[in-house]
This record gives sequence, structure tokens and C-alpha cells, in this order.
Amino acid sequence: MEIRHLKLIKAIVEEGSITKAIDKLNLTQSALSHQLKEAEYKLGTQIFLRQNKKLILTKAGQKLYVTANQILEKLFDTEQEIKQLIFGEYGTIRISTECYSSYHWLPSVLRQFNLLYPNVELQIVMEATHYPLQKLKENIIDIAITSDPIKDDNINYLELFQDEMLMIVSTNHSWADKKYVLAEDFINEHLLIHSLPLETVSVYQFLLSPAKVIPKKITPLPLTEASIEMVKADMGIMSMAKWAVQPYLKENSLKTIKIGKNGLKRKHFIALKNNKKHPAYFNHFIEFLQTEIHQQWNI
Repeated sequence: MEIRHLKLIKAIVEEGSITKAIDKLNLTQSALSHQLKEAEYKLGTQIFLRQNKKLILTKAGQKLYVTANQILEKLFDTEQEIKQLIFGEYGTIRISTECYSSYHWLPSVLRQFNLLYPNVELQIVMEATHYPLQKLKENIIDIAITSDPIKDDNINYLELFQDEMLMIVSTNHSWADKKYVLAEDFINEHLLIHSLPLETVSVYQFLLSPAKVIPKKITPLPLTEASIEMVKADMGIMSMAKWAVQPYLKENSLKTIKIGKNGLKRKHFIALKNNKKHPAYFNHFIEFLQTEIHQQWNI
């Protein structure tokens, strides 16, 4: 008798029908029937009897069902104990990023990690966005993702990825045929940003502020989709990471333009507090985050 046979018997009994057991075990009806016959052959007797289109456990089946529950429960407990030995105890990792667009990919990474480390709760701390390093120093979060590292002996930075910021305009905009834009091009423009403070907006921080240029109008608009619709209507311009804007370019109603002759590229870092001892699962998450970003998100 094999583990798969015990799981089969348990599923049939608890689901109440062959059809539901098939769905739970992801088996075809023929595969389920074959496994059941195989189990009965190994046992040397019937496990179920058919009564009014229902499967009823025989006395041997009842005994086997009790044993199946005991064995499978013990197996599950053992697996959990081994995972705890390998991956660490139960815990929480609090994470935030200075860039709202990062939340497009971050939840997917967290879901993948949770499948491997179900005992670790991963919390996205939204209120720390735009001030992640400050919140890291205040111990409100454990990990900050930032493209604007500050020099601080208490913070350690690990490179995560590099991306490029682009300006997004409608195909009717005067910039539509430009290869790149300079700071002075923004003087008469309506710039849409995700949120204040302005100093945290990359195009302002790295292009406009050094040139002492302020656009004619600046509007904070937290909803990316709303900003995109305004840009399509030629009611403003906005900057987005190259990887983040790709899904919006399918309708051919938007154009992307480089920022500056050489482009505006940003490096993103994982920021951690120095001299702080972390459990094993925390270090596993850092490695997992770096690997997943490089392998699955080509950004």
C-alpha cells in the first residue's frame, strides 16, 4: 500500500463522490479507478461497496481509512517540522518600496516565496512608501527597496536591478517624434506624478531639479490607469519605468521618449539595517528576491 492509495481513499470518503475526489486529486476518472483497483488488489479485498450510486466503506475500508488519517497526519506534521528546521521558525518580514510602480511585481514575488515558506508572513507596508529608508531606521520595516540610497553606516545596500525611466506622451503630443527630451522641454508642460513630495519623483530629482526647471503644472494622481488616460487624451505627460509601461503601449495611442541624451537609468537596492541579526528565513528571502527578479522579471 502506497501513500497515494491512502490519499485516494481519504479523498473519496471526505469528498463524498468520485467526481469531487477526481477534482481534488487532479486525476482522470480512469486513473482514479485504476489506483483504487490497485489498492484493493494489494489489500486483497474490497475497500468500497456501491450502494445507490454511492461508495460505502467496507469493514476493511473503514480500518484502512482510520489508518490513512493517522499516517497522512503524521506525514504532514513531519514535513512541517522539517520545513521549520530548514527554513526557520514562524516569523514576519515587513517590506516597502519608495516606488509605487514596484508593487506591480512585488506581490507576485511574495506569493511565490509564500509557497516555499508558508510559516513566514510577508507584509507590504504601504504607508512607508516614499520614506522607506526612514522607516527602516525606525524599525517600522525590515527591508526597504530604494533607488535613492543615502550614505549611512547603519544601512547596508544590495543591488537588486537596474531600470530606465521614460517619458510617456500621446501620439498627438509635440514630443511624439523626439528621440529624447531635456529639462527645458518641460517648462510649458503639465507633469503628472504619482504622489508628493516632488523630490522623490525620479524625473524631477535627476533631471529637472539640477537644471532648476519647474513644469508649468504638476498634478499628483495616485492611480496609474487614470494618469495613462489623461496622457492618452493629451492632457499631460508622465514618467514611468520602461518595464512598467509596456502593457500600456499595445493600443498605439502612446509614445515613449528617452529622458536626456543618455537616458535616465536607476539602480534599485535592497536596504537592510547593519549589525542586526536576522533569522535564517530572512536571508533566504533576500536571496529569493534577487533570484526571482533577475530570472522572471526582465527589468
